[in-house]
Amino acid sequence: MTHRTLFTHALILGAALAALAACGGGTEDRATETPVTRAAVPAPAKKKTVGHLPGMPPVLDPRDVYAADRPNRLSPVVKDFPSRIYVPNSESDTVSVIDPRTYKVVRTIPVGRQPQHVVPSWDLKTLWVNNNRGHTLTPIDPKTGKAGKAVTVHDPYNLYFTPNGRYAVVMASLDRELVFRDPHTMKAIKTEPVACYGVNHADFSTDGRYFIVSCEFSGELLKVDTEKMKVVGTQRLPFDGAMPQDVKISPDGKRFYIADMMADGVWVLDGDTFSEPTLLHTGKGTHGLYISRDSREMYVTNRGEGTISIFDFTKNKLTKKWHLPGGGSPDMGGVSADGKVLWLSGRYNAEVYAIDTRTGAQLARIPVGSGPHGLAVYPQPGRYSLGHTGIFR
Repeated sequence: MTHRTLFTHALILGAALAALAACGGGTEDRATETPVTRAAVPAPAKKKTVGHLPGMPPVLDPRDVYAADRPNRLSPVVKDFPSRIYVPNSESDTVSVIDPRTYKVVRTIPVGRQPQHVVPSWDLKTLWVNNNRGHTLTPIDPKTGKAGKAVTVHDPYNLYFTPNGRYAVVMASLDRELVFRDPHTMKAIKTEPVACYGVNHADFSTDGRYFIVSCEFSGELLKVDTEKMKVVGTQRLPFDGAMPQDVKISPDGKRFYIADMMADGVWVLDGDTFSEPTLLHTGKGTHGLYISRDSREMYVTNRGEGTISIFDFTKNKLTKKWHLPGGGSPDMGGVSADGKVLWLSGRYNAEVYAIDTRTGAQLARIPVGSGPHGLAVYPQPGRYSLGHTGIFR
C-alpha cells in the first residue's frame, strides 16, 4: 500500500469519526455532558412474559377473542354439516332437532336420563349430549344427525374442553368435582375435588392458562389453572343467596361476566386479579350469556321475566331489553351462523324461541319436549370449541 493510499484512508476514517460524533448528540447540552462508557450503563431488566397455554391455537386477535366467530366463517370440518338446532329436553330424555329454515322439529332422538346440554367437541366433529342423571354422554354425528353408543361418565352436568384440545372437563355438579378426561374416549385422567356446590359453567382466559367456574348452589366462583388442572382461587359472591350460572369473557379478554339467577343480573369480574366483582342488574332470573357475531353486544337471558337484555361492549352499558310476546322462560342457546337469529330454549314452557338479533322480534315459537335446556346451534363459526352450548375461538 502506498503512502498516498494510507493518507487517503486516514482522511476517510477521520471524516467518518467526525460524522459519528455529530450524530451522537441530539441537543446542544449533550456535548457538555460527562462521557459515560457503555460498560457503566446497566442493561434494562427483561420483563418476564408468559405465553398462551402450550398447544393452544392462539386467538386470531388478542384484542378480540371472538375474532374467529364472524358470520358464516365456518371451519372446513363443519362446512358441509346441515344447519340444525339440537334441544336437550331434560324431563323427556330426548333431543329435539329443529330445521332453522322451516322452524320445524325434524327428528327426536332418545338419549339418557336428564339431558342438560348439547356440547360441540373441541375438534368440531361430535356433539355430546350430557345425560346428567343417566351418567352417560351420548355422541351425535352432526353430519348425519344420528346418535352413537353412549359413553359412561358419572354426573356430567356440563362439559368443556381445554383450549389446546388435550382434555375434556366434566362439570360433575353433585359429585363436587372437575374431572379432566380424554376428549375422545372420555377416560378419566385427573379428578379435582372442589369445596363449593354445583359447579356448572365456565369460560377460559385469552391465553387459555386459567378458567373461571361458577358454583350454582353455594354462590361461589373458582379460578382453575388449566395446565396444572388445579383450583387456585375461590371466592364467595357478595350477595346473600347468589346463584351464578353462565360465564363469558369479554371480547378484549379483560373481564368475565357471570349471570346470576338470584341476584337478577351479571357479575363483572377481573379474572387476572380475581378480585371482588361488581353487579350489573339486568332482569329477573338472569341465566344465559351469548356474544353477537361482530363482538359488539352480549345477549343476556332473563329467564324469570321472559326478556333478553342487550349489553353493548363498546359503550360498556345495557342499551336495550327485548320482551317475548306473551312471556316465556328464555334460558340457554346460541346465535345462528350468519348472526341474524338468537335461538333460546324456553325452560319452563316446553318450547324454543327464534329471535331476530336486529330488532328483537320473535320469529318463531316452536314446541319441543319437557324441560328444554342447553340447546346447541350447529354448526357455528370458529376453529375449535371450548364446550358448553358452543364457545368457539
